[in-house]
Amino acid sequence: MSLSSLKEKLSSHGNYSVSFGEVVKINATVITATGLKVSISDMVKIVSNSTGQETVGMVTEIDGGTFYITPFSFVEGFCSGDRVFLDSNGLNIPIGKALLGRVVDPFMRPIDGKGSIQTSKLQPIIKAPISAMKRGMIDEVFSVGVKSIDGLLTCGKGQKLGIFAGSGVGKSTLMGMIVRGSEAPIKVVALIGERGREVPEFIEKNLGGDLTNTVIIVATSDDSPLMRKYGAFAAMSVAEHFKDQNQDVLFIMDSVTRFAMAQREIGLALGEPPTSKGYPPSSLTLLPQLMERAGKEEGKGSITAFFTVLIEGDDMGDPIADQSRSILDGHIVLSREMTDFGIYPPVHILNSASRVMNDIISPEHFKAVMKFRRLYTLLKENETLIRIGAYTQGSDPELDEAIAKKEKMQKFISQGANYITNFEETVESLVSMMEIATPKSS
Repeated sequence: MSLSSLKEKLSSHGNYSVSFGEVVKINATVITATGLKVSISDMVKIVSNSTGQETVGMVTEIDGGTFYITPFSFVEGFCSGDRVFLDSNGLNIPIGKALLGRVVDPFMRPIDGKGSIQTSKLQPIIKAPISAMKRGMIDEVFSVGVKSIDGLLTCGKGQKLGIFAGSGVGKSTLMGMIVRGSEAPIKVVALIGERGREVPEFIEKNLGGDLTNTVIIVATSDDSPLMRKYGAFAAMSVAEHFKDQNQDVLFIMDSVTRFAMAQREIGLALGEPPTSKGYPPSSLTLLPQLMERAGKEEGKGSITAFFTVLIEGDDMGDPIADQSRSILDGHIVLSREMTDFGIYPPVHILNSASRVMNDIISPEHFKAVMKFRRLYTLLKENETLIRIGAYTQGSDPELDEAIAKKEKMQKFISQGANYITNFEETVESLVSMMEIATPKSS
């Protein structure tokens, strides 16, 4: 084929410029190339001269005329001398209503075997978060159908919350309950860095196979670090698309820890210095860039976000857990001890908090929450005395009340995985249990 014919063929493709660079070095995670004028975050396509194999990557570092590419897939089969083309479309993904009910990868390619997805609009994966002065006030309740959360850790529409849990405590089950029980018309679920086995399990067991008005974006643990990193950003872009159409969106991501680990792999490969637990500085700065994109925007819809954080060794001092807690508007901590006692979902009420709850609930509801937490605290503090029979009834009237209400309180925070509750009924039950007087209507 002549050079002019090759140029004509490449031009007709539309997405790639005719000029190309050349690969000069390859290791397991980074491809080094020269010969193209590129910018940080530019998308490039690497084509093998010998096999015709292709992969897509991102420019993550530039040193004079040399630039470094982090590939979205594995580098086996590529070698020095392979050609590098600049992608003129950049890091954009096709987005539209056709994504609802589908399971896709970070590039919105279907992986559910249900055929192609017809979308026409391109949207960038990386966008600036909502401007501080354009954020709407969080003043509406967002019900998730889980009694312990709706009643004692009430969420607001546009709030960002973290679900903090060790491995095997039950965060996937709670995620499924929230997706099925929430009132959001659009639901976006990002499964980032988890085991491939968990994807069909989550869909069938936790969601009951129902993906109505739901999009699931998947980047499993065997995907490249870049796929795992940008899978989270791609999922947030999908949520933003529906938010811009004045929809209230539920966004759930599992997990922030795997997302940060992907950036740790990328950062260390590029020579960043490791800090606490080996995380480079970029891992921590990346969290607000993702999380702050959720929220409520004036004149548009909202994204109510739940980010799961895997706590290694149940250590809440983990750097990712600590950084996430400082960014989010609340945290739901799952307790292994409650799991051992058979209490599901194992939400540790005393260690959890919702920072906007006081602004969106009624005074009676607030009084009931405060009394519940106080009585629950008394039970925990005196649990040993009560068990060995060292406490004499009548010594403390408030503790007597806590003991009398113990069974009802435990029943309130327990809920079957397939049972969804109504918000008004949950609040009414809590207020009645705590014996809070409600004002008489005139």
